[in-house]
Amino acid sequence: MWVFCYGSLMWDPGFDPAERSVARIQGWERSFCMASVHYRGTATAPGLVLALDAVPGAQCTGLALRVGTTAAAAVLDYLRARELVSSAYEERLLPVWLADGRKVSALAFVIDPGHPQYCRHDVDAQARIIAHATGLRGSNRDYLFNTAAHLAAMGIPDPALDALVAKVRALTAA
Repeated sequence: MWVFCYGSLMWDPGFDPAERSVARIQGWERSFCMASVHYRGTATAPGLVLALDAVPGAQCTGLALRVGTTAAAAVLDYLRARELVSSAYEERLLPVWLADGRKVSALAFVIDPGHPQYCRHDVDAQARIIAHATGLRGSNRDYLFNTAAHLAAMGIPDPALDALVAKVRALTAA
């Protein structure tokens, strides 16, 4: 079993993978398009978390983690409990291209655009929300900063995320 990671699962998967690889998917973009009412915000002050949003022609580079056969059932149960907490994500098997050229099928959690937590904000509104939101797993800005730092450490450019980091840092420094 492979898992495609594009946000916090890259730096906090909650399990020990048998293999890791930089990976890419087609037709999806990494986007702060999910209002977080649990982990990075609350029902009264939602934060924003990343989701894979279907966008024709888009691509997303992240990390693919292979789960060992003996751990697959337990990891799947863990991931479902963690990621499907509000049913805003849908579980999908997507084709993923690994850095070494292999094509595998990977579990990914994508946004349900019909769910009430689905949202699209411009970058300035995203920055204002992320700068101040906090939930059960910590501050929304730490989630953003950790994701951007891990992408940079893996050599994966994400100019939109970098611009958002700069805006949030400016807001929190003011």
